Amino acid sequence: MNKGTSITDRDNALFEAGIKLGALYHQFTGSPVNLQTVESLEQAIAQSISVQPFVSSITVTIDRDMVGSNLNDEFGYCELEGAMLDVQLDVVYGDTAIHASLRYDKELAYPLMKIETAETE
Repeated sequence: MNKGTSITDRDNALFEAGIKLGALYHQFTGSPVNLQTVESLEQAIAQSISVQPFVSSITVTIDRDMVGSNLNDEFGYCELEGAMLDVQLDVVYGDTAIHASLRYDKELAYPLMKIETAETE
């Protein structure tokens, strides 16, 4: 069996950032939202993720124009879609700080999660 290299703080920080964005996406997409509840949903998502280990900051923005244009005429709400999300996440694990994001990539037509920066002290 091939012995792997040691797992670093950087490896763990990258994993933590990815797992948090993935959990956020799959936990909250499909949530009912309208223009009156969008701010409280942003706060709930951010607060939910912020209590998890190694999260140093998170901001969640939901595209209000998309919410407004997707409202059901009869019931006045829509479901949160990945394309509506813009999330900025900072994770610190040991000596490594990661800035990651989740936002809709128009070119790919996909809500893309990615590592923006990785800094090790």
